[in-house]
Amino acid sequence: MSEAEIVDGPVLIVGTGLIGTSIGLALRRAGVEVLLEDATPSVLQEAIYRGAGSMADGSRVPQLVVVAVPPDAASGELARVAQVFPEATITDVTSVKGLIVDEAIEAGADAHRLIGGHPMAGREISGPEAARADLFDDRLWILTPTGHESEGHLARVRRLVATCGAQVLEMDPAEHDAAVALVSHVPQVVASALAAALVDEPADRIRIAGAGLIDTTRIAGSDPQLWTQILRANAGPVSGVLAEVTGRLQQVLDALAPGPPPQGSQQRPEGQHIAPVTEVLDDGRQGHARLPGKHGATSVRYAIVPVLVEDKPGELARLFVAAGDLGVNLEDVRIEHVLGRPSGLVDLFVRPDVLEILVQGLTEAGFDVRA
Repeated sequence: MSEAEIVDGPVLIVGTGLIGTSIGLALRRAGVEVLLEDATPSVLQEAIYRGAGSMADGSRVPQLVVVAVPPDAASGELARVAQVFPEATITDVTSVKGLIVDEAIEAGADAHRLIGGHPMAGREISGPEAARADLFDDRLWILTPTGHESEGHLARVRRLVATCGAQVLEMDPAEHDAAVALVSHVPQVVASALAAALVDEPADRIRIAGAGLIDTTRIAGSDPQLWTQILRANAGPVSGVLAEVTGRLQQVLDALAPGPPPQGSQQRPEGQHIAPVTEVLDDGRQGHARLPGKHGATSVRYAIVPVLVEDKPGELARLFVAAGDLGVNLEDVRIEHVLGRPSGLVDLFVRPDVLEILVQGLTEAGFDVRA
């Protein structure tokens, strides 16, 4: 990155949680001066300790202010910093844009200097201790200009995104909120609802859980207070997508539970009664195929080579080196730990045309290939 592409500092970050601290670390990596502010002193000190910047003390005036606070506080903070720093460019990182930007402008934020932003990156864990300088590398960072902002302020926020290693994607605020409802907010609700079903289940049932349940509920470990604020701020688009998902689930429920079976019998839905279930499953497969593949390209169906690997240091590295020595690129990797055994089943995703090369080569190298 050339010096002209790096955002000019100082940059003030208000809110030093996971995203705010990660932005600070990314900017410091590029040599940008960063000032930090947080309502909780211990959180601020942790971010400073990790090298995300120095404490804002009023002696330096920021060129750009990034508001990285929870949604309930975002619009108020955007209005406050716009008034405290009347020349600075203002942006935020909340995952809801329309309502928050509108409320900020109504509260006194300058529409000419305010550009909504949303980095499409995060982790299931929160706080400055979870921050990473590379969190945004090669990730999308959505900007939602309204048409009121000046080109100079918009260009500065674009440089912020580039300095943090991300790629700019500009969207209309309403379109952004509809999109994140579909791809982020509703998946969080569905994952949490499924995980909630585990609360009262016997431990013996849960202990046999495999990759399907673990993958599907991974994001259920996220902060419930933060997500309550996000869902409230984007209630309209989220409720619309949830209505569609609920309708499909109801379709399956109606087919699988047509009524109480006759006493002493095990009634199962047959024929036309089970067709709605097949329809939902088929539509689901078609929808999954539309998800982008590697680097945002069209999704590709890969061949899978399962390899049983001992759960000890160096074994994964040895497997990956062996694949590299065969000239095979691993497109993706999935690991499932084997119940009750000190080993794991490693699924190697590869192009179909190199499947035989990988299977034969790994077998000859002594690996336990289960293809």
